[in-house]
Amino acid sequence: MDMVEFLLLKYRAKEPTTKAEMLSSVIKEHQDHFPEIFSKATEFMQLVFGIDVKEVDPSTHTYLLVTALGLTYDGMVSDEHRFPNTGLLVTVLRVIAVEDDCAPEEKVWEALNVVGVHDGKVHWLYGDPRELITKVWVQEQYLVYRQVPNSDPARYEFLWGPRAHAETTTLKALKFVPRVNDKDPRSLPSLPEGPECNEDHYA
Repeated sequence: MDMVEFLLLKYRAKEPTTKAEMLSSVIKEHQDHFPEIFSKATEFMQLVFGIDVKEVDPSTHTYLLVTALGLTYDGMVSDEHRFPNTGLLVTVLRVIAVEDDCAPEEKVWEALNVVGVHDGKVHWLYGDPRELITKVWVQEQYLVYRQVPNSDPARYEFLWGPRAHAETTTLKALKFVPRVNDKDPRSLPSLPEGPECNEDHYA
């Protein structure tokens, strides 16, 4: 979807954009459909990539792209992997918030399975999800992954890490829930498996 790719380029470049720029660079001959296209694209950015598109100047319709929940982690894994994975982190933080700040591991995987992310299966966007949530984001101090005390056989649970507590609030995570849960993911626009944004397309 051209609009999603355009917004991702702006996010990576840390540049604002305007309605006028989107109309001239992306929409072109479909300008009458801008509200619908923009709405679907911003929804996709939020649910899949964990990026909010915020209007910062209504008079000029200027927008900034920022990480959801106010997180400072931009989710850009490497130069080769050009898509932010913050959407998965936001999902996990949400699940923990819903489970009264301490989520059993099985509850986290249940929620991730709903969005097509499965333990032991490499995902085109998130890579190895287990490594992300039990190692990378633990090291980044967004998550705490620990054994449930006295569990035999061993069971594990997730809590918010100190960085998550410092950057956002449980209330923000809980408010994020209805906007996601009432959406059928199949109604959202889809990107092909492992696409690559093309900057020259909008030059």
